[in-house]
Amino acid sequence: MSQQQFKAGEARGHATAKTEEWIESAKDTANQAADKTADAAQSAKESTQQGTESTEGFFQQTGEQMMQMAQGAVDSVKSTLGVGESQSKK
Repeated sequence: MSQQQFKAGEARGHATAKTEEWIESAKDTANQAADKTADAAQSAKESTQQGTESTEGFFQQTGEQMMQMAQGAVDSVKSTLGVGESQSKK
C-alpha cells in the first residue's frame, strides 16, 4: 500500500469517526429537546389543572354568595311587605 493510499484511508477513517460523533451529538441534542418539551408540556398541564381547580372554587364561592344575597333580598322584601309573617303566626 502506498503512502497516499494510507493517508487517504486514514482521512476517510477520521471523517467517518467525526460524522459518527456529529450524529451522536445531534441525537443527544434531539433527545434533550424532546425531554424539555415533555417537561414543559407536563408543567403546562399541571398549571392548567391548578388554575381550573382555583376557578371552580371561586365560582362556587361566588355562586353561594349570590344565592345568600338573593335570599336576603327576598326576606327583606317579604318583611317590608309583611308577607309570610301571618303564615308563621298561624
